[in-house]
Amino acid sequence: MNIAILSRGEALYSTKSLLNAGEARNHTMEVLDPSYCNLAVENGKAALYFQNELVDDLHAIIPRIGASNTYFGTNVVRHFEAMGVFSVVSSEGITNSRDKWTCFQILAKNQIPVPRTMYASFFEFEEQLKTFNGKPIIIKLLEGTHGEGVILSESPQNALSTIETLNAAGVKFLLQEYIEEANGADVRAIVVDGVVVAAMKRKCKVGDFRSNLHRGGSSEMISLSSAEEKIAIKAAKAMNLGFCGVDILQSKNGPLVLEINSTPGLEGIENTSGKNVSKSVIGFIERNR
Repeated sequence: MNIAILSRGEALYSTKSLLNAGEARNHTMEVLDPSYCNLAVENGKAALYFQNELVDDLHAIIPRIGASNTYFGTNVVRHFEAMGVFSVVSSEGITNSRDKWTCFQILAKNQIPVPRTMYASFFEFEEQLKTFNGKPIIIKLLEGTHGEGVILSESPQNALSTIETLNAAGVKFLLQEYIEEANGADVRAIVVDGVVVAAMKRKCKVGDFRSNLHRGGSSEMISLSSAEEKIAIKAAKAMNLGFCGVDILQSKNGPLVLEINSTPGLEGIENTSGKNVSKSVIGFIERNR
């Protein structure tokens, strides 16, 4: 098959891993930078050009759409879908996962447990803060990756000051309970085609509360509990993502979904778990194309 990876970084670990996995299965692999894709509708049909050449021979795509390129990148994925090209993640899933509140609404609709979260009102900040009973809270921007745009406020006073500043800047954000018993750790589960193919536990570095490896966190291999595995699979299905990372907090009330990543990095999870996630992604394409 002819398979394209939509990526702006051909030298990135994840892109190279996917390329190698596809070539090992004798597929014709290529990398297309979505920034150089020109979208058109011609004679009533979707058409796509890459560097002025018509792209009409692809069987499948693997989107690696960065957060800074969500709008146009998602349009490129949607265009390939309109052309009948199979995508391992849907354009709808990418869009919905990138907006944290939309993601939580979809998870709630599917009765998937998440930390208590509120969409910040523009007029009742103090009333909303009271509902957290003076406990530390997390303030999250609606969009952000690698732990960016996430603030831990130890007190209502600090939270109010931060909230007023964000509001004055016109920034949209969420208020979320801080799960203290998680101890700055979370679980990353990679789901491919409705199956958890790899998992790891991530721990924050000293002095931080964010467990992202990009922020200096550490990781270790982990075997998921039955409840954690079920919630990861259910979350991926709810978000219509055939390939994604599901971040889970281990709370005293059971596993809670913290975030869904439609473009999960592969270096940390493959090196930590010893699993070839890229091979699983190629197998997903082979079974469904």
